[in-house]
Amino acid sequence: MKIEIWSDIMCPFCYIGKRQLETALAEFPDGEFEIEWKSFQLDPTITPQSGKDVYTFLAERKGISIEQSIEMHKGVVERAKSVGLDYHFDKAIISNSLTAHRIIHLAKTKNLGDEMEEIFFKAYFTDGKDLNDAQTLVELGSKAGLDSKEVQEIIENENLYLNDVKSDIREAQEIGVQGVPFFVFDRKYAVSGAQPVEAFVNTIREVQK
Repeated sequence: MKIEIWSDIMCPFCYIGKRQLETALAEFPDGEFEIEWKSFQLDPTITPQSGKDVYTFLAERKGISIEQSIEMHKGVVERAKSVGLDYHFDKAIISNSLTAHRIIHLAKTKNLGDEMEEIFFKAYFTDGKDLNDAQTLVELGSKAGLDSKEVQEIIENENLYLNDVKSDIREAQEIGVQGVPFFVFDRKYAVSGAQPVEAFVNTIREVQK
């Protein structure tokens, strides 16, 4: 079964959805699943803002206080915790995810897409890594098993894998994706959002019929 997932590594619900899906897949130990990650940008206009955390960014964008911004994120932090994820929005540094998406496409050519997604999610939401920083991206790519020189080439050449990212985003628009995460199962059924594990289990069973 092929499962395509449109996602943005800056999307907190995408990481939660990844965990929910993984828990669901564990219910099918004999199943054969191919996971393909697809690029999506929640806000392609974001400019890299090294040193600015998510709480501050949202407060400035919405014209609210830092305290209000923290309060707005509390529910997301708790939901992440419920699936074993440790979110630290106070450390998460605002980045434009385009370069990371291009690196993920490199990883996909080596069957390392899932590993790269996981590493980027954790780096952003848990470890507070600066994904605007070239050296950080090279280190994370190497951690996933990529050649550091190839990652460096992507950082230096903005056109590498750019068409792949654009193609994913265009395809999302064509099939009516309004937000992410968005999961498509064998091009038969779709699940939108970080749904409960049961929703994924039921969808897989429907596709298997």
